Amino acid sequence: MSVEASPQKGIGDGDHLKVLGYDDSFHRSMSLWSNFALGFTYLSPLVGVYSLFALAMSTGGPPSLFWLFIVGTGQLLVALVFGEVVSQYPIAGGIYPWTRRLWGKRYAWMAAWVYIWAMLVTITAVAEFGTGFLASLINAPVTKEITLGLTVAFLVAAFALNFSGTKMLARVARIGLAAELIGVVAVGLYLLIFQRHQEFSVFFNSLGVQGNGSYATAFLGAALTGLFLFYGFEACGDVAEEVENPARGIPRAMILTIFVGGISALLSFSGYVMAAPNLQEIVDGVDTDPIPAILDAALGPIGAKIFLVVALTAFLSCVLSLQAAASRLLFSFARDGMLPGHKWLAKVSSRTAVPINALIVACSIPVVLALVIYVGSDEVLTQITSFAVLGIYVAFQSVVLAALRQRIKGWKPAGPFSLGRAGFAVNVVALAYGVFAMVLLAIPGSSGKFFSDFIVLIGLVVVGGSGLLYLFVAKPDRLSTAPAGDAIEVAALLRAHPDH
Repeated sequence: MSVEASPQKGIGDGDHLKVLGYDDSFHRSMSLWSNFALGFTYLSPLVGVYSLFALAMSTGGPPSLFWLFIVGTGQLLVALVFGEVVSQYPIAGGIYPWTRRLWGKRYAWMAAWVYIWAMLVTITAVAEFGTGFLASLINAPVTKEITLGLTVAFLVAAFALNFSGTKMLARVARIGLAAELIGVVAVGLYLLIFQRHQEFSVFFNSLGVQGNGSYATAFLGAALTGLFLFYGFEACGDVAEEVENPARGIPRAMILTIFVGGISALLSFSGYVMAAPNLQEIVDGVDTDPIPAILDAALGPIGAKIFLVVALTAFLSCVLSLQAAASRLLFSFARDGMLPGHKWLAKVSSRTAVPINALIVACSIPVVLALVIYVGSDEVLTQITSFAVLGIYVAFQSVVLAALRQRIKGWKPAGPFSLGRAGFAVNVVALAYGVFAMVLLAIPGSSGKFFSDFIVLIGLVVVGGSGLLYLFVAKPDRLSTAPAGDAIEVAALLRAHPDH
């Protein structure tokens, strides 16, 4: 598969945006490296592997590692489709403007509505997971009150950094990138080379995790190992209007995020498996939080403390990136008049050139969700986040489906990043992979408790249903005059531009 590029000259960022119907509202102060760092810290292999390692082992055993290859390959195809779309439409907000311009207003409303709630829940969940590291570092008891206070501290700290402007966002994202690489690559390599307690053949040994049943069922049940990890690359496109030469750079940043994130997660995951002194206890579900013990045994008390600092930096950077992406989506949504209070939400600070009011919402709603978790049962966090991964995959595939629909109608992407003749085949396979992933995520549990088993679908129905209700009652699409469904026309305008 070859990737074609337009002539080196290319249309200017401001002129490209004007062809799309917008004027510059932000400072283009984010480099390609910083854009990649933003996507990588959102994807956060450290957060993903730490959060799911025990579940992966107890569900699918060591072979669950292979989900990193399966999902990484599928999401790479999705990233290539996104790359062609963002190259033609380098607009802030990512999934919302892409679906709007590829299909239409109502379609974009539903895709963005599901996606924004999935993002807001994910922000809350990552902040909640990070409190365990912070509590361990300061030797605080892990009570519900302490967890709530530390979660709010994470959210407010990320808001303060985001409020400072795009340069600060880029700087912290780069620091988070360094922390992630130390926490997953360096530690993973150290565990693999110096702390091995297992043979490499263990990755082909289920260790009896399937019991008397089929291992194929157990392996499919461990799919979340990869599905939870490989998203976040789309955040590179959420800040498109703050990036220099986004039509060329953002597709590269997305692809780099998948490759580096996948390799990092692979080293980290395999390192924990190989360094586990008693892997059978983890697979049997006896040890439900094995990573702290593995790190303490391998790194010693001082090394484990240093890892806590690195992990905290990664978690804070992940929350920061999530907030930034969510605020740009809200801004883009509001700029087109598609949300209540859209004038207020679309306001950009004259001093820092960030959508300050959208940032306030991206911080305050997770604070409210943290309060809901505090007053609820211990299972509330799992219950309200269960639909988030499926919601994000639904939003992703709404872009993939819309792109395929336009290709069938004759659209040939006009951005400088193009897959050429391979684009159609990549689009079809990316959609097939996405449908497969959504089916896996939506399969009900088998506990016998209706709410617990169907929580993923219940969450999606609640969010999707409320979005549909607002769409048909308030009719925000009728109040919005911004362009929509114009992929073929815009491609022709870009090709006709004298600087193309």
